[in-house]
This record gives sequence, structure tokens and C-alpha cells, in this order.
Amino acid sequence: MLMAHPAILRNLVEQYEALQIRHADEGSIETLRRLEDVTYTLCVSTGTQTVEAALAVAEQQLTNALAETVPVAPGRAGTGVVDDEVRLTA
Repeated sequence: MLMAHPAILRNLVEQYEALQIRHADEGSIETLRRLEDVTYTLCVSTGTQTVEAALAVAEQQLTNALAETVPVAPGRAGTGVVDDEVRLTA
């Protein structure tokens, strides 16, 4: 399965979260359309059909990408445990 680059995925999640807040504040048609576009792109990028599933997959993919780049904490070498996790909210 193709996976979005972590930077692109993070950007999509950030756009989604910002537009969700903006739409709640403004409720404009333009913001709703942009939110729908970003939601669609996030779903396509994660191979899912709902925004909830897309955010869950994005969280997992970003956590995995972080685990590959963040050094393991001292004393935990070889355990696969990292100190940082990514948590996304809907």
C-alpha cells in the first residue's frame, strides 16, 4: 500500500484541525468546502472512507515515522520503546 510522506500527512491533519475550528467559528460555505476537500484528501491519503478512520491511520503512520527517527531512550535500547507518541484528535 502506498503511504503519504509524513510531512504531507502532518500538514493535512493540521489543515483539517484548523478548518474544523474555523468552520465551527464561522460556519461559512467556503470554509465547509475547504474542510470537505481536506477531509477527502486525508481519506484518500490514508486509504480510508471516514475522517475518524483517516485520523486513526494518520496517527499510527506518524507514530511509526517518529519511531523510525527518534532515538530510543537510554536504557531502553533494543526494546523498541520510544519516549514520544503522536496523538491526533477529531
